Amino acid sequence: MPSLLLSAVAVLATLLPATLAQTHTDCNPLNTTSCPNMPALSGNATFHFNDTINNKIWKERNAGKHDWSEKGYTFTIDSRGDAPMVQSSFYMMFGRMEVIMKAAPGQGIISSAILQSEDLDEIDWEFRGGNQTEIMTNYYGKGNTTFDPSRGKEFVKANAQSDFHNYTLDWTKERIQWWMDDEMLRELTPDMALGGKNYPQTPMNIRMGIWAGGDTKNNEKGVVEWAGGETDFSKAPFTMTVQQVYAIDYTKAKEYSWENMDASGSFEKVKIIEGDSEVLEEIQKPHGVKNRWTALSKTAQIAIIASIAGFVVICTCLITFCCIKQRRAGRREFAAIQANQDKEAAELLEYKRQMAQGRFAQGNYI
Repeated sequence: MPSLLLSAVAVLATLLPATLAQTHTDCNPLNTTSCPNMPALSGNATFHFNDTINNKIWKERNAGKHDWSEKGYTFTIDSRGDAPMVQSSFYMMFGRMEVIMKAAPGQGIISSAILQSEDLDEIDWEFRGGNQTEIMTNYYGKGNTTFDPSRGKEFVKANAQSDFHNYTLDWTKERIQWWMDDEMLRELTPDMALGGKNYPQTPMNIRMGIWAGGDTKNNEKGVVEWAGGETDFSKAPFTMTVQQVYAIDYTKAKEYSWENMDASGSFEKVKIIEGDSEVLEEIQKPHGVKNRWTALSKTAQIAIIASIAGFVVICTCLITFCCIKQRRAGRREFAAIQANQDKEAAELLEYKRQMAQGRFAQGNYI
């Protein structure tokens, strides 16, 4: 792509409303004072996306197919209007998100893994399905879409559609880092984001999904161009796959409250409610044994089943061997007893015979 066109696309990306990247807010605290508290993760957890997810921790949203495959949890667009996504019920106020995923192919198809708050702070990984080697990074502060040259940046990297990679966001009040596998691609500090005004800093949850930016019936021309062109839905399905998510909350809390929030949208106005995280308790419940089993890969499950089966076979063989050995020992013992009894019986018969002969001889003598 010529540098001039690439620059134009980058500028357009910074102007796109956050809602076009599958983001939304259920209650914007900058517009109302009645937004509910947000449950905090207040710790760390690893989620293996290879079987049914805990619906108390992850919420499925929007039309589209959510499913499972041997490789992970899949988000699929089968037709126009589909935009499947999941979001965590927990929030983090500064933290780290690692997503091991494979983006979807398809012109105009956008795969995303983001952190977003209810007041529309946002930190993004995005992938255009029509470009196999391009990775997009972006952020927003309070949904502000005014031009900011520091916002959207693209990188040319290994194929994001055919291979799984670890895409990490490490977020503190001092800086945001975007990491792909073991390489840091980008770092943002508050002074680079309109002097801190656009710097994401309020409690965020995790949101992952896929949508058709190239849908000409639902998006404006500029969005279609930014997404890489018109989507041909006859080439569906388009599928994004997530294998694993790791999350850590850098703040210790039970909940986060908007009670003291004002128009500044500052993290200093977020009220931290102390206590034990109910979300973390849910994750760590004993019923997690089932979750830990389903979290294992199919290969690991087969290996465990094979090991258990092998152990059962060995135990069966040992028991059988012991039974046979004991039976043989019993037979030898029985034979010895029988022989002894036969000997005693023979001796008794002989004794009786001799006694009878003695009486007969005595009778003749008399």
